[in-house]
Amino acid sequence: MQKPKKVVLAYSGGLDTSIILKWLQTEYGCEVITFTADLGQGEELEPARKKAELMGIAPENIHIMDVREEFVRDFVFPMFRANALYEGLYLLGTSIARPLISKHLVELAHEHGADAVAHGATGKGNDQVRFELSAAALDPAIRVIAPWRLWDLTSRTKLLEFAEANQIPIAKDKRGEAPFSVDANLLHTSSEGKVLEDPAKEAPDFVLQRVTPPEQAPDKAEMVEITFERGDAVAINGKKMSPATILATLNDIGGKHGVGILDLVENRFVGMKSRGVYETPGGTILLEAHRGIEQITLDAGAGHLKDSIMPRYAELIYNGFWFSPEREALQALIDKTQEHVSGTVRVKLYKGSARTVARWSDHSLYSEAHVTFEEDAGAYDQKDAEGFIRLNGLRLRLIATRNARVAKKG
Repeated sequence: MQKPKKVVLAYSGGLDTSIILKWLQTEYGCEVITFTADLGQGEELEPARKKAELMGIAPENIHIMDVREEFVRDFVFPMFRANALYEGLYLLGTSIARPLISKHLVELAHEHGADAVAHGATGKGNDQVRFELSAAALDPAIRVIAPWRLWDLTSRTKLLEFAEANQIPIAKDKRGEAPFSVDANLLHTSSEGKVLEDPAKEAPDFVLQRVTPPEQAPDKAEMVEITFERGDAVAINGKKMSPATILATLNDIGGKHGVGILDLVENRFVGMKSRGVYETPGGTILLEAHRGIEQITLDAGAGHLKDSIMPRYAELIYNGFWFSPEREALQALIDKTQEHVSGTVRVKLYKGSARTVARWSDHSLYSEAHVTFEEDAGAYDQKDAEGFIRLNGLRLRLIATRNARVAKKG
């Protein structure tokens, strides 16, 4: 295959992507453009610029972008309208970030006239699929380079030898075996590998990056009120905030109270099972609150239909099909259900739990007059239930009659 002339690299500034940067230069002799996304991972990103410059990248080819608002507004919030959970538990924090990174890689490739993009995902994980399916959907002609599937740097020792031979700075803690691997953004922190590889062993507390262990959380509960408009959070405790600020604020509050820790053995799209520890404090509160406001504003038929498609929707995101027509079709249905999902929810946080305790809305379908145990002033005629039950029981009675007849003859 012809060598690429220009490559846009998803670049974190860490050791692995710095090695990839140099490998692209030495293997292909190509020009490299770096893209570093500020997704709210909580790290200083300017060192990535300095490191890229140190490795010969021209300043105009180094792109560091703050995409936090775009991430939450255009990716996280639409996903949360669906109450999406992969395998019933995982809030898809890593999965939902990859299509956004891919979008900017492809846009920068067009801007610079590059003929390829590159990523640092390994051949064992899901991220390679997410990056490459997204790129294919956005530009079918773009070439994607995945060095982990191409090079012979198959061990940590070989990576370090390559780095030393090419004068790539190595942080001291990288010379030993890291205890585990961490990926973070504004929605979550994901920890995998090493001390977490045996699912029979409890994860040590030092794995936690963002959430206080529940046993060490405050002894006093805290209430937080979240206001929604058309399915999206718009305010906390009555104060309007931007999408990214809302998620960051909920992360701080939830993390303090030990909310959002998940120890999961999941099924990767590539076929293997993997164990990870996820910390999603703000997302856990947001999901609970969104469910709370839907309880009073969403019609039963629409809500049950929405719940029935949620696993498929979540699987599409997990497997890298964010830009697929089926995800977009499901999104249109989900967004239609959110037209009246507006109001406020009060959530109680206490030692790892986030629990809805109150909810109210001008769009509420809840009628106290109909459900009261006191006099209902004629709002509901209980005699109507008899015919309702009789009609719904008709087919059951017919089946039972048939079965009794057949048994008698048999």
